[in-house]
Amino acid sequence: MPAGFKDLFSRGSAEYAAFRPTYPAALFAWLASRCPGRGLAWDCATGNGQAALGLAEHFQRVVATDASPEQIAIARPHPRVEYQVALAESSGLADGAADLVTVAQALHWLDRPAFYAEARRVLKPGGVIAAWCYNLLRIAPEIDALIFRLYSVTLAGFWSTDRALVDQGYRTVGLPFEELEAPAFEMASNWTLPRLLGYLGTWSATLKYQAERGEDPVRSLEAELGASWGDPETARRVSWPLSLRVGRAGNAATSSC
Repeated sequence: MPAGFKDLFSRGSAEYAAFRPTYPAALFAWLASRCPGRGLAWDCATGNGQAALGLAEHFQRVVATDASPEQIAIARPHPRVEYQVALAESSGLADGAADLVTVAQALHWLDRPAFYAEARRVLKPGGVIAAWCYNLLRIAPEIDALIFRLYSVTLAGFWSTDRALVDQGYRTVGLPFEELEAPAFEMASNWTLPRLLGYLGTWSATLKYQAERGEDPVRSLEAELGASWGDPETARRVSWPLSLRVGRAGNAATSSC
C-alpha cells in the first residue's frame, strides 16, 4: 500500500462495492459537455470504480486510481477503464493528457494542495476538474431522524475531522481553478431496509466504531428503523443531494487550498 495513504475503507471494501449508491448519468453527461475533448478522464480515489464506470460512457479512456489495493481488486471491469493503485498526488499520467479529472466523495481525504498540483499537471489547457460529495440521505422524516441520531450522536467522535468538509458541502474547500457554475444533481435509489442497513455499515465512522468497541452501532438501530419502515422488503425512495465544485485549468484563480 502506498506510503502516506489514510486507509479508512479497505477493511470494508466488499461492502462498499455492494451497498454504496451510484451517481446519476446526467452528472457525467454534463461534465463531458464542458470538457475540451473526450479522450481521457482520470478518476482519482476511485474506490471500486463507481464514478469511473459513469465516465466510461463518455470518454474513450478512463484511468481510475486509488491508493487501496483492496478497493481496486474488487472494482467492476469495463473495457475503457484502466484501474491502477496510485496516490492522488502521483497519478502516473503524462503532462497535459486529461480532458477531465474527477474525485467523488473523497476530496476531503486527500492532500489537497498536492492533488491540485497533480491535476493541473495532467489536465489539458481548458481541461476540467470536478469534485463532489454527498451527506445524509433523505427517506422520510421519522427515518431521517433516526439516521441523523446515528450520524451525529452515536458516531460522534468516530468521524475524521476531514469529514466536516462534507457536512459543509465542500463550500469551504479552496479550488484554485477558474470555477464553473454547475447545476444541481442528486442521487436516488429505491432501497429495502436491508440495503439501507448495509449502506450504513459502510460509513467510515461505523467501521471505526466496530474496530474500537467490538460492536455494530447499526445493529442497535435496526429495531427502531424497522418500526418506522414497516415491511423490510418494501422499497422506499432514498435520495442524496450532491454538492459539486467544478473548475477549469488554464486560467487558474488564486485560492487557498
